[in-house]
Amino acid sequence: MTLQQLKYIVEIVNSGSMSEAAKRLFVSQPSLSNAVSELENEVGIKIFLRTNKGIMLSTEGTEFLGYARQVTEQAGLLEQRYLHKNVRRHFSVSTQHYSFSVNAFVNLIKQYSYEEYEFTLRETRTYEILEDIKSLRSEIGILYESSFNKKVLEKLFQESGLVFHPLFQAEPHIFISTKNPLASREFVTSEDLSPYPCLAFEQGEHNSFYFFEEILSTVFRKKSIFVSDRATLFNLLIGLNGYTISTGIISTELNGTDIVSVPLKVDETICVGWLSHKNASLSKLGEIYIDELKNVIVQNGLSLLS
Repeated sequence: MTLQQLKYIVEIVNSGSMSEAAKRLFVSQPSLSNAVSELENEVGIKIFLRTNKGIMLSTEGTEFLGYARQVTEQAGLLEQRYLHKNVRRHFSVSTQHYSFSVNAFVNLIKQYSYEEYEFTLRETRTYEILEDIKSLRSEIGILYESSFNKKVLEKLFQESGLVFHPLFQAEPHIFISTKNPLASREFVTSEDLSPYPCLAFEQGEHNSFYFFEEILSTVFRKKSIFVSDRATLFNLLIGLNGYTISTGIISTELNGTDIVSVPLKVDETICVGWLSHKNASLSKLGEIYIDELKNVIVQNGLSLLS
């Protein structure tokens, strides 16, 4: 087993495919595939499962990757400290569409002192977040639980070897344009929202009420619009006087001053937390990101859960 082979495994997971990893590593795909096969034969496990959709980590491979990441990161630190090389560091987060996730990511990068890095922030669907953490494509996932989806999500967490760490409890709010007639209200009710389009993030082929990023997903809406990214959703909030339901945390720095948050009077709460894989310990970058995430939450007036 060599350090180079371990780096190959890590890069394959980071890249998402054997062919893309070969390009990034400047080796041929057959050479990379042979190196992986030799390592699998040596350690006596199948690190990757080959499917008609590509490759994915096996259960044993997921555990192996956790160790491989630790070894390659420590080797990188040794090179940085004693050989004065610029080490390219990798870090990935998969999250539902929350501005505080982006704020924390920005803060992480601002304090990062290395000259080279490759960081990834995936604002993506709920199912993809679970898959990213399960396969260790991302180190940290961010999503919410409610009384409606908690049992289903926690069953999936257990089956996939994931751990949910609660961050904060939030009262539901709506995001609306400052020009919306409801913008000056102290709070709104579901009845107040009836005339307006409800905007939500579409969940693709794994669409399920339990995977919705917005609570009250089973409530019938006369007008519904599904989008795939946050910028489009905010543009439609302004252009169509629509609304979406979220935590109430909004960043004027990232999203401007045309959107406001108004409390939604419903008998429900939102528990936002972060996901990790049970067999993988947080990297130093992961620890810093979680600290920045907590700082952003506290700065927005919310209390952290212990």
